[in-house]
Amino acid sequence: MLCATSRLLAARAATAFPAQPRARGPAPRCRRRELHFPGHPKLPLCGFLAGRLARLSVPTGRRAILRRGRMPPAVGGGLAGSELRPRKGRCGPQAARAMGPDVAAEAAARSPKRPAWGSWRFEAAGWWALLALVTLLSFATRFHRLDEPRHVCWDETHFGKMGSYYINRTFFFDVHPPLGKMLIGLAGYLSGYDGTFMFQRPGDKYEQHNYMGMRRFCASLGSLLIPFAYLIVLELSKSLPAALLTAALLTFDTGCLTLSQYILLDPILMFFIMAAMLSMVKYNSCADRPFSAPWWFWLSLTGINLAGALGVKFVGLFIILQVGWNTISDLWHLFGDLSLSLVTMGKHLTARILCLIVLPLALYTATYAVHFMVLNKSGPGDGFFSSAFQARLAGNNLHNASIPEHLAYGSVITVKNLRMAIGYLHSHRHLYPEGIGARQQQVTTYLHKDYNNLWIIKKHNTNSDPLDPSFPVEFVRHGDIIRLEHKETSRNLHSHYHEAPLTRKHYQVTGYGINGTGDSNDFWRIEVVNRKFGNRIKVLRSRIRFIHLVTGCVLGSSGKILPKWGWEQVEVTCTPYLKETLNSIWNVEDHINPKLPNISLDVLQPSFPEILLESHMVMIRGNNGLKPNDNEFTSKPWHWPINYQGLRFSGINDTDFRVYLLGNPVVWWLNLLSIALYLLSGSIIAVAVQRGAHLPAEVEGLSEVLLRGGGQLLLGWVLHYFPFFLMGRVLYFHHYFPAMLFSSMLTGVLWDTLLRLCAWSLASFSLASSIHVLGVLSLVLGTAYSFYLFHPLAYGMVGPLAQDPRSPMAGLRWLESWDF
Repeated sequence: MLCATSRLLAARAATAFPAQPRARGPAPRCRRRELHFPGHPKLPLCGFLAGRLARLSVPTGRRAILRRGRMPPAVGGGLAGSELRPRKGRCGPQAARAMGPDVAAEAAARSPKRPAWGSWRFEAAGWWALLALVTLLSFATRFHRLDEPRHVCWDETHFGKMGSYYINRTFFFDVHPPLGKMLIGLAGYLSGYDGTFMFQRPGDKYEQHNYMGMRRFCASLGSLLIPFAYLIVLELSKSLPAALLTAALLTFDTGCLTLSQYILLDPILMFFIMAAMLSMVKYNSCADRPFSAPWWFWLSLTGINLAGALGVKFVGLFIILQVGWNTISDLWHLFGDLSLSLVTMGKHLTARILCLIVLPLALYTATYAVHFMVLNKSGPGDGFFSSAFQARLAGNNLHNASIPEHLAYGSVITVKNLRMAIGYLHSHRHLYPEGIGARQQQVTTYLHKDYNNLWIIKKHNTNSDPLDPSFPVEFVRHGDIIRLEHKETSRNLHSHYHEAPLTRKHYQVTGYGINGTGDSNDFWRIEVVNRKFGNRIKVLRSRIRFIHLVTGCVLGSSGKILPKWGWEQVEVTCTPYLKETLNSIWNVEDHINPKLPNISLDVLQPSFPEILLESHMVMIRGNNGLKPNDNEFTSKPWHWPINYQGLRFSGINDTDFRVYLLGNPVVWWLNLLSIALYLLSGSIIAVAVQRGAHLPAEVEGLSEVLLRGGGQLLLGWVLHYFPFFLMGRVLYFHHYFPAMLFSSMLTGVLWDTLLRLCAWSLASFSLASSIHVLGVLSLVLGTAYSFYLFHPLAYGMVGPLAQDPRSPMAGLRWLESWDF
């Protein structure tokens, strides 16, 4: 016997489904289930009819969501906020009693008809057409006038040059991980660039060199940011208008456009950040199908993109934090599901460890393995790394060299400071000027190989020649008192109580004496860090300090650049503060002693884990030590959201081709307003829900979208913005753009939701249904018009400056700080 509700549904289904002959046989047995709509009685139904009623009574766009047990999206009207709650029971006449004829008629009137298969195909085709349109417009705006200007712009001088280094396999140093530069070099190589352009300074003409392959690569990744944002917002809100609004905000932003058109790391970094975010939300959508093929695909792809983001810049750590928070929250939710066994929980935990920790770490490490394998020739980055590291580079004087292993008296050596970018202990015949301590020979550090870096190590109490064959070899040991005699000038390394040239409370270090004869201020005690007295000192490996015997100070380098009288080399001081720092730790690099047997430096070369650790330490110190160049514009984090000041990419004068990095002010200020409105509206809704307020079904569904989807995007903005307030390094305007992507997506979700709520609240008025469409359309057209006004900043302009009425930017300098 059919359930009573089946008769009720027959009339509804007749119009949507053609009559089909039914096979004879007994009716299937089923358990009673109840279909619950807020505000209506619970409906007992046969199990096989529950799904059919759900499909008939819920709009097409929501069926997949309800099947997956997720929150109802804020799309369209109908039963937003309704939920299907199957309950055990028996079939019977209770269904007819539970639903009266009036209620049944009302439900039937509200429920839309099921679309035919042709309609579904039409909807799918429309969805793909919109995505294709968004992608096409994105590529069109990014590739327009991509070849202009035909000269080096801003940081192309760094990253284009580094791409050339990869093509030439020349080792270099940079403060960022290698993946982004490797991809730029690969793009140049595949497009026919030969790596011969020097990229010396901004403004250099490319001439016949093929630079377009690298620009096209960066522009392609920058173009994909818009469809990625479209898909992320569509997945979080299930709203096409929200996704289209987000796509418009990013397509018509002059700042994102400018960053995407040049050979920079920023479009590559943002590509991996957005790809990781998209993979994460897609993986979340598969939560009801754990361990299925799509679930594994999106989880693994999330890990791959995390490795990519961190492999381009260390700020990729911020998206790792966001995915980590999402993963912890997900596992915590699963832990509270008592229907899951501990074995299943273990599988979930293992899958996330493998895909989100092990896989990214393996890929990240692999990028460094490729980096070190490709860059095997000596280059401008040698001096930043240890002597043992340099020994592996072809063309370096330590490569395939054979030198004595242990330090002995009479050896000619070079002494290298272990702090990055300090260099070798150095002296020359020039004296300190009048008024700068004692007028004695200068002692500095110098980054490059030079004969003036050579020193002879001698005993403190004798002038005899240790290299005399009649004298036995005597090794230098930890705790010995020594003299260091400069080989080229025969003056001893010397210190006294005169103040250092630049660093207060430090003592001056000079070259003193004649032919090695000086005074007691030339005596130094050599110590090996963390070693016992009497131990021999190893070349390259031992980390040593020089303690001045008279004053008790430690030889070190302040890292400060001397004026022109010091040839802009680095200051050397003797610090009375005995704390061990890299500034005061040295190692012996070159070692010449004919009385000692040589060993191959291949034995001393560091292992891959040691190289990996050293490269990270050097990069971290380099990041912390970044200082702005002369006349270079820097900014502070509070400047960025308000679009306070841009960045000059190319040109200054009216005869130059000028490109200026500045966000579309309409987009950026709308994003800033949206963040404030989201915090206000989100707080109100959260408090109302927490207090148990009864929200209408439509409002409840939209609130879920705003709190959950918008909350993910707000978290992304916070993680990619506020850490910059804690950084001590120099900061630039372009650092904000990953956070700007999240704020633009939040803007799309927020305004779509607010306009829907406004239309719902004014449902009694005749034009209420148009409020949402007109509001979204107005925002899109407003951003498009502002892009039309400000697009010369991105695509470049020649001619009068902004203050000239003839300029295309005349009247558009809305803030005095905009210096275009």
